[in-house]
Amino acid sequence: MPYSDREIRPTLLIVDDEPTNLQVLRQILQNDHRLLFARDGHKALELARSEHPDLILLDVMMPGMTGHEACTALKADASTRDIPVVFVTALSDTEDEARGFELGAVDYIVKPVSPPIVKARVRNHLSLVRMDELRESRMQIIERLGRAAEYKDNETGLHVIRMSHYAQTLALAAGWAPWAAEELLTAAPMHDIGKIGIPDHILLKPGALTPEEWDVMRTHPQIGADIIGEHPSSVLRLAREIALCHHEKWDGSGYPRRLQGEDIPLSARIVTVADVFDALTTARPYKKAWTVEDAVAQLHKDKGQHFDPHLVDLFVSALPEVLVIKERWKE
Repeated sequence: MPYSDREIRPTLLIVDDEPTNLQVLRQILQNDHRLLFARDGHKALELARSEHPDLILLDVMMPGMTGHEACTALKADASTRDIPVVFVTALSDTEDEARGFELGAVDYIVKPVSPPIVKARVRNHLSLVRMDELRESRMQIIERLGRAAEYKDNETGLHVIRMSHYAQTLALAAGWAPWAAEELLTAAPMHDIGKIGIPDHILLKPGALTPEEWDVMRTHPQIGADIIGEHPSSVLRLAREIALCHHEKWDGSGYPRRLQGEDIPLSARIVTVADVFDALTTARPYKKAWTVEDAVAQLHKDKGQHFDPHLVDLFVSALPEVLVIKERWKE
């Protein structure tokens, strides 16, 4: 089943007023990246603000707003200032390069471009972006978890560790790049953080919940999304998406928004499979642990209802790696 470029590939914004130049860069980069295109500075600013690309390749000599002016505007806007800008231009004097770096660009590629150089420069800058984001985001997640701990102890044992590694394994099987799967590993433990906002008499109730209590319980995805909040960090955006959507079901019968099929974010669909598998195969005060065989049979039974069918097949195909994780972090 195909998934969108947006979900598994880094996004590049390419800005040049000449269609031929755009086509050259498209041919070089299209296999490994999701590409956005703009033919003037104003459109580039609009796309940068709405799409938050991972990297911008920006021509300098353009009519209307020049690349230098567009870069200045990008760096003046809090929502876009951290997006790396690489100038791609026919201007090759040392003075021109120095001017670009003064404006905040991270690199300078001279036309006519060399495909190996373009690929290497893009790869290197995306790696730097991911390392910086991951380091910062991990610290912010720790801070937010500390804030959450003030509300209520979240006693999950090793469940969040196992299910997060299951989710990373499944993401890799679904075609995610290693850095993207690592972000999922980092974000997934916060999937149920909203439960700290559920009253103890409901959350810890030993018996069946009443319809009214279920209404309260079903608010925890939105509570979790509110705790994580809106943030430019890709990891925290992912964590919020998962917290909000991990109880949605493939057939539209889930909550809180009754999303259906591929309208459910892929991250949440992945976490749902990982979370349920671990819940089934782990002993709880109210149930015994299911065997792996029984849990897999249940995943197959619920394909197309609770779960994305393709993800179930991928998860089962990755079962050897899953079982290694299960043994490593067993209760």
